[in-house]
Amino acid sequence: MSLIAQHPYIKIERKVTSIEQFEIEHDRIIYLYNDKVVTQNREFPIKVVMDFSYREIANQGGILYLHTLQGVYTYIVKSSPKDFITAYRAYFK
Repeated sequence: MSLIAQHPYIKIERKVTSIEQFEIEHDRIIYLYNDKVVTQNREFPIKVVMDFSYREIANQGGILYLHTLQGVYTYIVKSSPKDFITAYRAYFK
């Protein structure tokens, strides 16, 4: 298992109390290995990963899409994951 690329993403947790609602940002990292993709809560064998794509949102980051045989998973990113996607496509396509 060797690390090919990694990219930071965030998870937004919404908290509601009796008087207010607020958001907590959790910084996390998605890792691309030669045999799997690993996030904070999930692990995908590379054989189920079909591709990655990215959609920018108003010049303040965007959404990284992980396309798998089980469905599409989304990750909020603050910076472009272009190098991460390029590394995936160079290594596996």
